[in-house]
Amino acid sequence: MSVTDFPMDLANELVGNIVYDYGDQALMVQCGSNAEVLAWADALRVAGLPGVLDIVPAARTVLVKLGDSRDQGVIRQRLRKMRVTTDAVAPTDRNADVVIDVVYDGPDLAEVASHTGLTTAQVINAHTSTLWRVGFAGFAPGFAYLVDGDPRLRVPRRAEPRTSVPAGSVALAGEFSAIYPRQSPGGWQLIGHTDAVLWDLNRPDPSLLTQGMWVQFRAA
Repeated sequence: MSVTDFPMDLANELVGNIVYDYGDQALMVQCGSNAEVLAWADALRVAGLPGVLDIVPAARTVLVKLGDSRDQGVIRQRLRKMRVTTDAVAPTDRNADVVIDVVYDGPDLAEVASHTGLTTAQVINAHTSTLWRVGFAGFAPGFAYLVDGDPRLRVPRRAEPRTSVPAGSVALAGEFSAIYPRQSPGGWQLIGHTDAVLWDLNRPDPSLLTQGMWVQFRAA
């Protein structure tokens, strides 16, 4: 990831450089991919712009919260002049920040295999052999949306969501993988479970998985 300033007449040529007002104390950066979201979130943290209180990444946007509405115009212009690029990182150069042991016994494992054309063993291998990255958090405290996994594992959500998904369930949906931090309704495809505690208020950072972390799943 790199950030540079550049002439305003080039701003509109950059994907991810579309900036909207979000109320009078926030700005929204529209991105074309989750990779761009991660790059923008990293770039904004490095830039340390005065007046920015918080940076909140989502699937295709980055919300920039401001401390004072009077800063909105100045920071909007700064964002529109920033050049953010995504640097390709080879998988062999990545190190896992967290390793999570998983028992692959999920009720949807066979269905995922059917969707993907893989065997169940190949599904497990695909899930564990690629590092995943925390793209953003949402839905529930500790629920992290993991991206950059094996593209063969892209599967639809269940046609009928479950009314109750057990805590620790490891799941797939679309381009994402995730772990349910607590029992809740859910429509993702369940492929296994883990004993890892995703949310613990007694930790300095309650969430085990935070934005930007690399995660390795390991078959237990």
